[in-house]
Order: sequence, then C-alpha cells, then structure tokens
Amino acid sequence: MTMDARKQRVLQAIVALYGLEGEPVGSSVLANYFDMAVSSATLRNEMAALTKLGLLEQPHTSAGRVPSAKGYRYYLDNLLTDDQPLDRVTRARVDAVFASLDHEPEKLAQGAARALAQISGCTAAISTPCAEDLCIAHYEVVQVGRSAAAVLAVTTAGYVRTRVARVRTGLSREDAAALAALLNRNLTFVAPMDLSPRLLAELCGQISPELVPVVSAAAAILQDSTKPHVYLGGEQYLLDWPQLEGKVGSILSLLSDEEAAARLIAPPTEQSESILLGEDIEPQIPGLCIVSDRYLVGGGLWGSVALIGPTRMPFQKLMPCVLPAALIQHFITHPADLGELLQKFDIETDIFSGPATGHVVPVLIIPHPDGNGVVV
Repeated sequence: MTMDARKQRVLQAIVALYGLEGEPVGSSVLANYFDMAVSSATLRNEMAALTKLGLLEQPHTSAGRVPSAKGYRYYLDNLLTDDQPLDRVTRARVDAVFASLDHEPEKLAQGAARALAQISGCTAAISTPCAEDLCIAHYEVVQVGRSAAAVLAVTTAGYVRTRVARVRTGLSREDAAALAALLNRNLTFVAPMDLSPRLLAELCGQISPELVPVVSAAAAILQDSTKPHVYLGGEQYLLDWPQLEGKVGSILSLLSDEEAAARLIAPPTEQSESILLGEDIEPQIPGLCIVSDRYLVGGGLWGSVALIGPTRMPFQKLMPCVLPAALIQHFITHPADLGELLQKFDIETDIFSGPATGHVVPVLIIPHPDGNGVVV
C-alpha cells in the first residue's frame, strides 16, 4: 500500500486538527474539515489504510485517530509546507522584544529565550556560539573587595566571562594593571588546548604566590571559552501540554547538561533548521518535539535556537517564531539599526521602575489595530 494524494491530504488534515484540539480526530470531524466534499465512509477507509501504514494510531476502540510518531515524521519530511509569515502586529512584537534586549551577546541569548517562549507559548532554548578555535581576546583585572579580584575576559565571539579569585593580601591598582598586562601578553588568542601546565607554571613564577589565584581564574575562563551555554525560557509551558504529562522531569534532565543540550538542539551540519521527535533521541521521550534553527554571528561561529513542546504543536505557526534568530545575528553586528527598527514599526518606548527592585525597565508600546497599545 502506497501513499497517494488523498491519503496525504487526510494525514495533513488530521495533524492540523489534532494539533488544534488535542483530541482524536473522527471521520465526521474530518468530513466537516473538507466541507463534506468527501464522504465519511471514504474518509474512514483512508484512515484505516493510514493506520495499517503505521501513520495513524487509535487510542481507544471507539475513538478517532491521532498521528503516530511515524506519521509525524512523514508529515514533517513530506507535507509541511513553507512557513506562514507572521502577521504585521506579531512581527512588530517580535522585533520590538528583541530590540529591547541587552546586546551583550550572552545576555541577548538569555533574553531571547524568554522572549521567544512568551511569544510562542513553548519552551525556548538558545545555545551560544562556540567553536574549537574560540579564545580570549582581552583580559581585565579589577579589585572587588578587600580580598577578592574579578577577572574579566572578552572572547573572540564578543562574550564577556567573569571569575572571582580570592587574594588574601588584597590587590592594589598597580597589581591589577600588572596582572592584566601579564594575562594579555601570554593568554590572549591562545587555544585552550595549548594551555599547558608548563605555561601556567611560568606565569605563576613571575608573580607573588598571593596573586596566583588570579592567573588560575584566567586559565579557567580560557578553558571554559569553547564550551557552549544553553539558556532556557518558559520551562513552565511544558506543564501545559497533556501529551507531555509525566515527562517534564525527563525533558528538563535532558536539557540540564549544557553540552548535551547544545548538541541536541543543533540542526545537522547540512541543514539550517530541523525538527526532532522524541523517538529520535536517546533515551526516547515519546510525544516530545524540538523545532530548531541555526543563527550566525560572523567568523564562522554559529549557535542554535529551538522551541520545545509536544508533537502536536502547530508547526506552521511556530516555525516563523524561530526565524527571529536572524535578529540575534543582526543586532549583534548592527546595533545602530535598533533606533531605525523602532521608528519603522512606530514603536513608542517608555520606562518604569519595577515595584520589587526599583530598577528601570524598558517598556515597548506597540500599536494594535484596535487603537490600543500593547505593552511588552
């Protein structure tokens, strides 16, 4: 038995209806979907054929059908049409949220994960760019207390890393400047794999023993620079999907290992985007779906952005929400465009003091078609 055009349309309709309602789809509902152009009897025959092909499942004897993991995979590989563009209001909201974020790359990733989760209603995950040749471009050393020093490092991807070292004797400005000069002479543009015990011993031999923790902190930052970081947003949305009931702990455990999570959400090398089902991963988590895309930040560096939810998520609506990953790249490399973006979408900006912290928080007021502003 092979898939013909009518079977494909039936499967496509069942995926859409199940994603919308979350209930097994019966032949009468399907007939209404096709405006009664196909009889219920014909649809029942097609549904039975799709079930024999393993593309549909029947949860209960008297129930309708739902897509199986095999059915979802067939749909994603063969029937998912081009992404629907976001409407103007939603697009403006997405752009405005990104425009309001801190543009230090790592903070941008954190804010983007929260923003995409809020917009999509799914859990979002964003990995920071990484590469084996990523290294430190500049170090600074700053005294942060009587007996502590902060080592700040800027990576070649633009990220700022910080470690605090304990210095029992305190740190003078002269010491801080000398240590920064030492680190910049010897540990900038050095690959982590070239950071040898001999090199560290030579550096530590040039300073007093009390200052060795500062060099150790700098070395730790360098060794950590090639490791990706994964930021999550909207983890609570996993609880909203009945299909994932009892599996949330397993999903969060899977994402808790940053290196493993970065590999999980990264599209294959030959693809810019991918859709991964829970049956495709190990250990399997049936009912899980991960929609991911790749973003570039220049210099051959790239990271991943993903939406995580159930297999019945509305793919065509959500995939355009993943595409603003391109904005991450754009805003990192063209921060001056933010003002133009605000003007383009007629976005009014304001600030208010948060009641709990007193911090100044940016507010973006986006015009809504009914004339009322939408506050983001």
